Amino acid sequence: MTHRSILCFGDSNTHGTRPLAVLGEMARLDHSHRWPGVMAAALGPDWSVIEEGQPGRTITHDDPVEGAHKNGLTVLPALLETHRPLDLVIVMLGTNDLKHRFAVTPLDIARSAGRLLSVIRASNAGPNGAAPATLLICPPPIVEAGSLSEMFEGGAAKSQVLASRFAAIAEMMQVPFLDAGACAEVDLLDGIHLTEASHGRLGVSVAEAVLAQFS
Repeated sequence: MTHRSILCFGDSNTHGTRPLAVLGEMARLDHSHRWPGVMAAALGPDWSVIEEGQPGRTITHDDPVEGAHKNGLTVLPALLETHRPLDLVIVMLGTNDLKHRFAVTPLDIARSAGRLLSVIRASNAGPNGAAPATLLICPPPIVEAGSLSEMFEGGAAKSQVLASRFAAIAEMMQVPFLDAGACAEVDLLDGIHLTEASHGRLGVSVAEAVLAQFS
């Protein structure tokens, strides 16, 4: 089998950040318990999985509080060049765009994800200078609870319709789509970060989606 490379482009839930009891905590799950690590184990040695999860990463926003470097659209072209050739880029972003400070609709969050897909599609970061394949994942719904509740005020209701908006963008762009909310859920400690069990279920689900895409 041909060796393949996957870039997982996401935020703290790709990074494996543990739920926060208080703001500022920086604990992280072990590699084997983070969903990209679970996926890598399920796929086997013929696949290389690159974790590119940044806590606080947005899809298209320079964060006025946490810094302009959180903008995924800005950093993505450099990462595509850094890690090429890539067979597949998995995008799972949108949670941080739900923060109250950005005041954007679910539709605009989904359309922003479409911009990332367009950047990947227009790149030469795939095998032989072609574009990589893509897989769009909608993050699971959030809950306004715990240490992050004020930061994400109003975001829970928006997150409930995010999957349908992402699915529509994926269909329009003819990109494979996965709803993480179908198998994963957030920890009620902070309402944002996945439970460890959810990382495991998500990793297996994404591996199955990847194998189906490359079968």
